[in-house]
Amino acid sequence: MTLRTAAPSTALALATALVLTGCVAGEDAAAEPAASGGTWSTDTLEIDFATYNPLSLVIKEQGWLEEELGDDVTVTWVQSAGSNKANEALRAGAIDVGSTAGSAALLARSNGSPIRTIDIYSQPEWAAIVVPEGSDITSVEDLAGRSVAATKGTDPYFFLLQSLDAAGVPLDEVEVQNLQHADGRTALEQGSVDAWAGLDPIMAASQAESGTELVYRNIDFNTYGFLNATEEFLTASPDVAQVVVDAYEKARAYAQENPEEVVEILAEVAGIDPAVAETVIVERTNLDVDPVPGEAQRAVLEVVGPIFVESGDVADQAAIDDALDTLFEPTFAEAADPSRVAG
Repeated sequence: MTLRTAAPSTALALATALVLTGCVAGEDAAAEPAASGGTWSTDTLEIDFATYNPLSLVIKEQGWLEEELGDDVTVTWVQSAGSNKANEALRAGAIDVGSTAGSAALLARSNGSPIRTIDIYSQPEWAAIVVPEGSDITSVEDLAGRSVAATKGTDPYFFLLQSLDAAGVPLDEVEVQNLQHADGRTALEQGSVDAWAGLDPIMAASQAESGTELVYRNIDFNTYGFLNATEEFLTASPDVAQVVVDAYEKARAYAQENPEEVVEILAEVAGIDPAVAETVIVERTNLDVDPVPGEAQRAVLEVVGPIFVESGDVADQAAIDDALDTLFEPTFAEAADPSRVAG
């Protein structure tokens, strides 16, 4: 039997109050899921899954959301090919909840996208600078005058910007080709670009299958994995938002206890060799992080923000500062209880 804690009408009453006040759920108190026999605040949930977000793969494969929400809520899963695609879907209202890198969430919020971060799903080392085997590029400094593939609006792109900045290479001395992650890999391996700001698991697959090399790594330039929701969804359906976060915390515990199963899931979804998936999950993904968005993430983003302004991706620092002050909605993660989720 599913364990629940709210009275039958709690979630609906809270959702109604939030709509009337115009507040986002959680600013005063976190919403709790509807009680057994109660009614959910929505009959649909659109949520993404992504190969760069292993917890989303676990939740989808296990069917926890469908089981918990029952027949009254239709759960639709939409695959995100990158943080930029998740942000596009969130802004368009095509999904209610989407997974991005922290840098991408900050970029979106700075440019007016009404999203809030409700959970931190990982601290990955998922981006690096990749070159073909035997390349004469051996450092970031060598990228001056070269072409680099990168997906704008994603962590690998911002990894590239930070790397260039740290190495003293002006952005205008590098030809950045804006290609989606998989296309960036193809361009690198076919010789259309000199380097690629890669993303796992595509990057790990390229290493294993094509012998490409990571010429520059820096985990500090990789921002955290952010789970984001639209403000409209959080206002109207705090009960369902809480179920999503509860499911994420259930998935975190499951993934830490069963890494081999997560490897199998990733390998199947991404269409990669299990050994490659193991590299991603075991060597480059830290799931043992505090799920509550807060100072650790802000510290990382405060470094990235000015680079956005310098590169022209955000108009001014004031927009960055406002986004940093309004992006995080920590109360759902603070109230997370995996035991409330069926399965």
